[in-house]
Amino acid sequence: MILIDEILISDEIINEYFVCNLSACKGACCWEGDWGAPLQEEEVAILNDIMDVVKPYLPERSQELLEVSGPTAYYEELEKDGTNLHQDGSCVFLAYDQLGIAKCGIEQAYRDGKINFRKPISCHLYPIRVSKNEDIGFEAMNYDRWEICSAACDLGEKEKVPLYQFAREAIERAYGKDFYEELESVAKHIKEEN
Repeated sequence: MILIDEILISDEIINEYFVCNLSACKGACCWEGDWGAPLQEEEVAILNDIMDVVKPYLPERSQELLEVSGPTAYYEELEKDGTNLHQDGSCVFLAYDQLGIAKCGIEQAYRDGKINFRKPISCHLYPIRVSKNEDIGFEAMNYDRWEICSAACDLGEKEKVPLYQFAREAIERAYGKDFYEELESVAKHIKEEN
């Protein structure tokens, strides 16, 4: 483990290779799993505020679910809020492009300049997952290894892109540019020693 700014970082984030390969997985992380994307407290309010702007980017069934249940749900197992899910497990913000690849309706609205919120930070950081305990001030970044991402691991290995580099934009969004630069410096130092 590495410690930067009181945040523990798994060695895997430096040592493992990863590049999303959407042509292989079709964005399965948006419809697989038991819970919606974990949300920070302020993101719950943001999703409620932008729901009507994002709706046109979504299929009719998602628009209907948003009307009935809203954009978020509380997941007791996680003890936190996450994005709402359809009964089949797919995210309420899931849309598909012409090739059948999952796309985020929130991110599409962001790219079109309709909103200034890109998507939940947990989605942006994935496959990095952040664990927090506010009571003791503990925070850790871990690699969430999942078989649906095996093609991303293969592509990352082929292109020699470490996970932290793949997630650079998201890490900078979550923790700032200085944090990322320190992480990169530590990673280079570790690689040189090995």
